Amino acid sequence: MLALAMMASVQAPAQAQEAPAAEHTVSFNATLTNEYRYRGLSQTRFDPALQGGADYTHTPSGLYVGTWLSTIKWTKDLGGDGDVEVDLYAGKRGQINEYVSYDVGGLYYWYPSNDLNPNANTFELYGQIGIGPAYLKYSHATSNLFGTPDSKQSGYLDFGANLPIESIEGLVLNMHVGRQRVKNNSALSYNDYKLGFTKDFGFASVAVAWVKADTEAYFVPDGRNQGRSAAVVSISKTF
Repeated sequence: MLALAMMASVQAPAQAQEAPAAEHTVSFNATLTNEYRYRGLSQTRFDPALQGGADYTHTPSGLYVGTWLSTIKWTKDLGGDGDVEVDLYAGKRGQINEYVSYDVGGLYYWYPSNDLNPNANTFELYGQIGIGPAYLKYSHATSNLFGTPDSKQSGYLDFGANLPIESIEGLVLNMHVGRQRVKNNSALSYNDYKLGFTKDFGFASVAVAWVKADTEAYFVPDGRNQGRSAAVVSISKTF
């Protein structure tokens, strides 16, 4: 094989050779946002948040592990403590064929010192199928859901698409609709929506989105609905 490769390089010296994909990749990300929304609900009383994370991927197998952090306020709103969310996750992603991709794994949401009863810490299993720019994802809680009593086996269905705008380089249209089902408590179940754009400027990416959750069950201490319509603007960098 080495001899064949050498012959090819001699016969076509001007042809550019594609570098092989790295077997192990590590990336980091950082974000500043005017508000942290998760599944349509404000996690920061509509205030800004700092976020960041790190990811490791074994490229040949598609296995990955990572962590992500954000400042929050909602655990204090429920009478607990803590001001940070730490996500720990692992899974496997890959291609089924040229058009269809998959992603399966588990995600642990850890809220240090949250002091809630039930505890706010949550574990979910997830599976996603992607077809081109569209995806369908389901997340299933094996623990109580974010401190809600008797809510094990809750589920979240997420459908969306990230469509590149061909006429403007680096611009992507982001669309999403989700359904949060809270086990044994239909009053806490709701739908949420997102419509926005992301633009990659090279040095950073800027995202602007309209978000909303159609629920009257979640409020911040001053009485504002956590799911009310809002514009969320963020600037992020991956390196």
